[in-house]
Amino acid sequence: MGEHIIKLPDVGEGVAEAELVEWHVKIGDIVREDTVLAAVMTDKATVEIPSPVDGEILWLGAEIGDTVAIGSPIVRLKVAGEGNVKPQGGAVEVVAAEPPAKLPTPKPETSAPAAKAPPKSGGTDVKPAPAVSKSPRQPSVSGAPRPEGERPLASPAVRLRAKEAGIDLRQVAGSGPAGRIGHEDIEAFLARGPQVAKTSGLARNDAVEDIKVVGLRRKIAEKMTLSKSRIPHITYVEEIDVTALEELRSALNKEKRVAKGERPKLTLLPFLMRAMVKAIADQPNLNSLFDDEAGTIHQHGGIHIGIAAQTPSGLVVPVVKHAEARDIWECGAEVIRLAEAAKSGTATRDELSGSTITITSLGAMGGVATTPVINHPEVAIIGVNKMMVRPVWDGTQFMPRKMMNLSSSFDHRVIDGWDAAVFIQRIKTLLETPALIFVD
Repeated sequence: MGEHIIKLPDVGEGVAEAELVEWHVKIGDIVREDTVLAAVMTDKATVEIPSPVDGEILWLGAEIGDTVAIGSPIVRLKVAGEGNVKPQGGAVEVVAAEPPAKLPTPKPETSAPAAKAPPKSGGTDVKPAPAVSKSPRQPSVSGAPRPEGERPLASPAVRLRAKEAGIDLRQVAGSGPAGRIGHEDIEAFLARGPQVAKTSGLARNDAVEDIKVVGLRRKIAEKMTLSKSRIPHITYVEEIDVTALEELRSALNKEKRVAKGERPKLTLLPFLMRAMVKAIADQPNLNSLFDDEAGTIHQHGGIHIGIAAQTPSGLVVPVVKHAEARDIWECGAEVIRLAEAAKSGTATRDELSGSTITITSLGAMGGVATTPVINHPEVAIIGVNKMMVRPVWDGTQFMPRKMMNLSSSFDHRVIDGWDAAVFIQRIKTLLETPALIFVD
């Protein structure tokens, strides 16, 4: 038998290190060739690391959340044959970093069997534990809860009485051997007051779970911190009447079903994207990236619209490149394609980067208004809120109309409030009169 060390391979994209976000194996596991051992993340792309050989896991070289350099040992296997490690080679020094394989011996769940016959005075040199040295008729008055998961010792009759009285036995101190609870302990507990005894099935939970922020969630946290700490946001909310837009969208989708063509089913987003393209033509400074280190605004001609998408792994922003060169159906098809790639985890780094302005939408969960966080280093983000039917006064009567708010944030260092309002009002006009979207 020999040993085989697996090093973190070059995962491409010119990176020198990657973050370990998931182990698929543990020490002692038997793996086969091509078994996925771990997953690492670079930027927003996750890469799986397969095993090149069959073997048994002897050592894992990093913990979840660690940053590992390309070429560093990450797994050591016991394999048939000589493996790739020489006995005198320096590579085996990695064994020194191996975490202990043995876990602490768990405490027995209960010591009741051993406590049924407590030693008599003078009959043995072994002293009983302090918890059982109390007089059986002098219950503790502390009433402190037992540790999480510890089962109180009590007879079925005592448990029934406690249930009928609404008592949580975990709050009762037992005076019997090994802390066993008797009827007299129930009486003493009730005597201390109903406000303590009656729990009605409600119990305090003081558990604290520490969750390490790793992978995509850590990157999201870093990006949001950067955006909010560096960009002075101004948020502008406007109400949009999308009744006519919804009628047009429904008609176009119905025409597509009748024709059975290749055109995708249209959502609101392609219409909004085309409206943004037209509005940016009048205010190109909205399609910019602000280099706050150099004090330079990079105003882009190409309009690359990021679409914030929620995935099982977290928030990602796939990008529709050159929206100015796509018609409404091409925009719709690209949004569908990128959304599927993002949710399946197959989106490439290029598809997840390069945006110049972003749309964020929570769909039916969009609420009445939001305060979107700008995708640094962009200068604007358009937030789509929930669509709902509301009564609108038309001058003579209230009419049911489909209404939706746009909640949009702007970098106030670059975009003045007036310019932000002009931009959103232009989009409002286009969405409320959707035929204008198709006029060149």
